[in-house]
Amino acid sequence: MMQRKLSRRQFIAGAATIAAAGTLPGRVAAATPSDLRAMPGSAQLAPTDYPQTPIWGYQGQVPGPTLRVAQGERLTRRFVNDLPQPSTVHWHGIRIANAMDGVPDVTQPAVPPGGEFLYDFIAPDAGTYWYHPHNRTWEQMARGLYGALIVEEPAPPAVDRDEVLLIDDWRLADDGRIRDDFGSMRDWSHAGRLGNWITVNGNGDFRLAAKHRDRLRLRLVNTANARIFSLGLKGLEGWIVALDGQPLDTPAAAGRITLAPAQRADLVVDVIDTREAFLISYENDGGFALATFDIAGSARAARLPAPAPLPANPLPPLGDLNAARRTTLRMEGGAMGGMRTAMLGGRRRGMRELVASGKAWSFNGMADMPDEPLVACERGETMRIAMVNDTAWPHAMHLHGHHFRLIGGDGRLGPLRDTVLVDRGETAEIAFVADNPGDWLLHCHMLEHAAAGMMTWLQVGA
Repeated sequence: MMQRKLSRRQFIAGAATIAAAGTLPGRVAAATPSDLRAMPGSAQLAPTDYPQTPIWGYQGQVPGPTLRVAQGERLTRRFVNDLPQPSTVHWHGIRIANAMDGVPDVTQPAVPPGGEFLYDFIAPDAGTYWYHPHNRTWEQMARGLYGALIVEEPAPPAVDRDEVLLIDDWRLADDGRIRDDFGSMRDWSHAGRLGNWITVNGNGDFRLAAKHRDRLRLRLVNTANARIFSLGLKGLEGWIVALDGQPLDTPAAAGRITLAPAQRADLVVDVIDTREAFLISYENDGGFALATFDIAGSARAARLPAPAPLPANPLPPLGDLNAARRTTLRMEGGAMGGMRTAMLGGRRRGMRELVASGKAWSFNGMADMPDEPLVACERGETMRIAMVNDTAWPHAMHLHGHHFRLIGGDGRLGPLRDTVLVDRGETAEIAFVADNPGDWLLHCHMLEHAAAGMMTWLQVGA
């Protein structure tokens, strides 16, 4: 097992290809409990023989505070923007009123520096969710602006500990600062912004104390801009009980777990080793420990029985899929793609002009947020969207305000999700009930891809 702990020499070697970043102001100020304040701060991201890294964070920390509410409870936060850029808060995966969705120029104006906005909504579904900005998301999230939102079940499963693990990668220079190259067209046209340093809850050597036969609930959240994590367990054994906040009908054995950007997985696991256990990230050259569990003592004489399924959330059932209206979303462009032209600003443009305008991708031939929705849905209508990936890269497609099911090639329905990974050359068809009125984004959550053209919207009638 390779520990997630690098020497200074190894760290510098990994960062040597990256130029030093510019400085950011660092300050921490107290905020009242009802405030959610976006502000500069600092965090010990790199090993302890490096200085702290200037970041942007909610309450000046990485990650931002974990917000916990009971299912059906009202969450109210006054967002205060102390950043030098406009920003918003998007409550990822929560089926809330459209006006609270935090999308600039769609649901609200961006909050300017020094401004504020009151977010006030009911959390209808129990599960693991998170919050992040939706203005210059590709920069603001890469600087550390995100946090977890946990909606508690009325009767949570019996576990010894409930832990939230936000997994991120950072592009750090050899002095430990975040590299300030957020607009790189190479990133925007290839895989997105991939970092060289991985943290859990802002810690590059994340460790937790545990006991033999402890039962843990691990809430995993991929907060990276673009990295797809392939995860596994060693010294732990258990079940996936929820994906993207929504309970599975039957808990599934937790083997290899793929988490695309923005996806979540809730695990219930038992500690079966007596010394150390690990959450592992697998890369091309092997695996390393994302999280280490230091084991001392024993929690009980024998393992607990398998957990029961979590109670389902109150989502509407799908209607007749054979009668459902269908539409297609075709993904085009990117490096090594076949796209030659796309519409931008009301006229067709060639690739050279598109790239000069910061665009490298298109949906259905449109390289910008379209004026007309991909589809206008009647409220309560069951919809099917076939997402065709004609590019050389995978894309994590996120639908705001709703959850959907993937329709398999055999017609079987997958679990409820709000983000689906569509691999290159693949077609993924989703089905959902358009029950939440408003204008809702559908976009790639590889954040650089969205900024470079992979963004559209759906309209749901009142």
